[in-house]
Amino acid sequence: MTFELGRYVPGESLLHRLDPRSKIGGLFLYGIALLAAPEAGSLFALGSLSLAGVLLVRLSWRYLWQQVKPVLVFLLIVVALQAILTPGTPVGRIGPLVATREGLELGLVATGRVGFLLVAAVLLTATTTPLALARGIQYLLRPTAALRVPVEEVTFMFTLALRFVPTLVEEADRILKAQAARGLSLERRGLIGWGKNLLPFLIPLFVGTLKRAEDLAQAMEARCYQPGRRRGSLEQLKMAWQDYAFLVLCGTLSCLALALRWI
Repeated sequence: MTFELGRYVPGESLLHRLDPRSKIGGLFLYGIALLAAPEAGSLFALGSLSLAGVLLVRLSWRYLWQQVKPVLVFLLIVVALQAILTPGTPVGRIGPLVATREGLELGLVATGRVGFLLVAAVLLTATTTPLALARGIQYLLRPTAALRVPVEEVTFMFTLALRFVPTLVEEADRILKAQAARGLSLERRGLIGWGKNLLPFLIPLFVGTLKRAEDLAQAMEARCYQPGRRRGSLEQLKMAWQDYAFLVLCGTLSCLALALRWI
């Protein structure tokens, strides 16, 4: 199994060449614009920009589907709850539950906000290497060091998570296939039976995780890693005019959305 979530996709597009700090800031401003969009028309106009970004970066639709699929159930639940809990003109009934047109509209708008923001986040992770993304976050978190926030450690943990979560998922898939070859099935009915069948999967996964953590600790000790020490970088981040133009564009969209909401 190939782990797709948050995977970097190499390329030479404009978004690939932008500084990670500008992409993180642009995502923040774009998120404000999506949340502030007062109506469905302006929301979907903003959302079309994120879909245009997918075409610009030339991401496959299969890759995009792999990103959206984990939250699809959550989005459907949001639409259903809005349709049922919002009073208005009835459009359907399932037993005692009545769905309204106003509720469906609100649910679709809420789903659009989350969905388009998710697509923008996918563009960020797909066009930025984990190391560059961590360096961008570290730079943006530097002001919090005055509040004694361990910026170096937070960034390091973020980098480890980006690196090892896909590895653990692939390890889990390997164990599942090995146990299935031995006749293990997690589809056994009953909570107790399901729990018993889950143990042969969880124990080797837990042991393998501890082994990988031990190997990582030994590698860090061999490289004289010391927590709390400030470390430099061979390549310094540098903003270009494209980065400033990108931030101005995202900031303008955010201001326009806020103005439309309050006018």
